[in-house]
Amino acid sequence: MTLRALIVGYGSVSAVHAEALRSISDVELVGVCDVAPERRDAAECELAVPTASTVEDAIRRFAPDVVHVTTPHHEHESVILAALGAGCDVLTEKPISSDLSSADRIVAAAENTKSQSGRSPRVGVCFQNRYNLSAQAMKETVDSRRFGAPLGAVATVAWHRPPEYYTSKPWRGSWATSGGGLLINQAIHTVDLLQWIMGPVVAVRGRVGTDALSEVIEVEDTATLTLTHESGVRSILMATNAAPTNLPVTLDIAMEHGNMRSGTELLMTGDGTPDEVIKERLPSDRAKAYWGSSHIELIRDFYESHEDGETFWIDPNEAMKSLRIVKAAYDGAGGFPHRAARDLDLGNPYLR
Repeated sequence: MTLRALIVGYGSVSAVHAEALRSISDVELVGVCDVAPERRDAAECELAVPTASTVEDAIRRFAPDVVHVTTPHHEHESVILAALGAGCDVLTEKPISSDLSSADRIVAAAENTKSQSGRSPRVGVCFQNRYNLSAQAMKETVDSRRFGAPLGAVATVAWHRPPEYYTSKPWRGSWATSGGGLLINQAIHTVDLLQWIMGPVVAVRGRVGTDALSEVIEVEDTATLTLTHESGVRSILMATNAAPTNLPVTLDIAMEHGNMRSGTELLMTGDGTPDEVIKERLPSDRAKAYWGSSHIELIRDFYESHEDGETFWIDPNEAMKSLRIVKAAYDGAGGFPHRAARDLDLGNPYLR
């Protein structure tokens, strides 16, 4: 059976989704939805598919089996709920939504919606870095205790976002529409890896600031976080959008009898064992090199597991974990068992 796919929101990341869809057998991209006429024109020209201006019209006309959500953060909820209400599966970009209340509604809809056939639509969230070869090797090594227990982790995200990145799409720099800045839009992938590999996070302490772009955006462009995991070990995240260029994301994990360091490749060093190097996949031409290369792997896995009817392993509940950590950094609580320190001063609505 050929599955029919619809992309909602035609921007930079949607090109990666379209490339992935066209590489998967038995999947057909049947249309694109976008509110902007110029983006609809671009989609028709570049992808040779019909377009629509509203989700409801697109679902009615194109009858998709799967809806890909690549809209701004604050628009995720309405698109996801419309797709679920029509019985469609959903694959959405991160974060699941711009705020926790909206994300909670998505979780509830994903758990409670049934199609006319009685089948529950599947919802997946694009935390594609979990498919990186280095991330999977780190996860397996930590879980197996191959080098003993983990002692802690340090991660860096040093990227560059010029003022034009925000002025060209103002939603990115607004609390109301993006839900935050660097943490929720760029570094959330690394936050997700830290909690996935190192274990559940029970407390967050951090500082965020607008160090380079305060005249352009109201959200943060720089952050440092200390995450305390359920095991008692800590992870440190240092992130900025004020670097001179987009550098590889790094993740170091110290263990009792070894160390692991990932960047453009993974280096594993253990006591009494030869060093191991794991090369990452090369990104496609349509993806920015510093994004990583695993979007296509995640999208392919989502479709290949469609027939089993099981919940996708990165579902809304799973996506809530990193969103709660990010919101804890903003508001000092975020629903964690232990109240985080309120070391933050951005004047944003999550501090009130």
